[in-house]
Amino acid sequence: MDTQKPIVMTTKQVVPEGKKSFQISKEGRFIFLCLLPALLFVSVFTYYPLVRGIIMSFQNYTLFDLMNIQFIGLDNFVNVLTSPDFPRVAMNSFYWVFFSLVFQLLFGFMLALLMRKKFRGRGIYQAFVFFPWAMSGFLIGLIWRWMFNAQFGVINDLLLKTGLIDAPISFLADGTWAMAAVIIANIWYGVAFFAIMILAALQSIPEELYEAAAMDGAGRIQQFWRVTLPYIMPTMLVTILLRVIWILNFPDIIYAMTNGAPAGSTHIFATYMIDKVIFGQDYGQASAVGVIIVLILMLFTIFYVKATKVEKGGDF
Repeated sequence: MDTQKPIVMTTKQVVPEGKKSFQISKEGRFIFLCLLPALLFVSVFTYYPLVRGIIMSFQNYTLFDLMNIQFIGLDNFVNVLTSPDFPRVAMNSFYWVFFSLVFQLLFGFMLALLMRKKFRGRGIYQAFVFFPWAMSGFLIGLIWRWMFNAQFGVINDLLLKTGLIDAPISFLADGTWAMAAVIIANIWYGVAFFAIMILAALQSIPEELYEAAAMDGAGRIQQFWRVTLPYIMPTMLVTILLRVIWILNFPDIIYAMTNGAPAGSTHIFATYMIDKVIFGQDYGQASAVGVIIVLILMLFTIFYVKATKVEKGGDF
């Protein structure tokens, strides 16, 4: 006996060509909800202050006259750039970034090469090298302020005992010495970061590359230039870029050691901006300094990325 199966007709909504229905899957909604707290946090504590600061840089926003806040155009920028303190602050900022970066990179690279080799107690040695990076920058500044103290500082004590000086030096009371002192403290603080990053890059180099180079007759120096340096160069370029940004925006050590003294001779852009807020109560000019910092870092980053082609160095 023949049986016929019922024919079931199904209808499917046809979306006209050129029109796409926008639907978010359950997985997409879940991902969005997971990201929402982070997005809100970044918006409230990063983007809003940035936008608000840019707006304030074009206003006469001072705590002495909150009832008369007005748009004043570029007056804050003109006042900052024509201030007699600005050339010294700009030069100090250059010295602060340049010398800190060069010596942090140099000493960090040397420490990373030493720690790459296996030796007894290497773990303890690495812990001592990395320890400063785990400390507060302000605390580091207080420690070095005590070390450079003219009366009971350990540095003056060592110099006196070795006969290198006849009388204590007031390092933090002299403009030239004070700037050198804060740079030395910052070098000591930042060496650990370079050592960590470069050591991680060194440990990722396959040993087969060194074996192949040795079979081709390359010595230790040739292996360094032909294998080690090219392999870790992308990591070094990114690390240098990050450190330039962080150092220029890092007022902790200077504020703890000198607070910009003596007579503002150790001010950099970051401490100068804070000084405008705390002592000048002028949020408009302080915001203008902040915008100048952002512009400097943006221009440097664009030039640096194009000059080094760091974006082609690999995935980071």
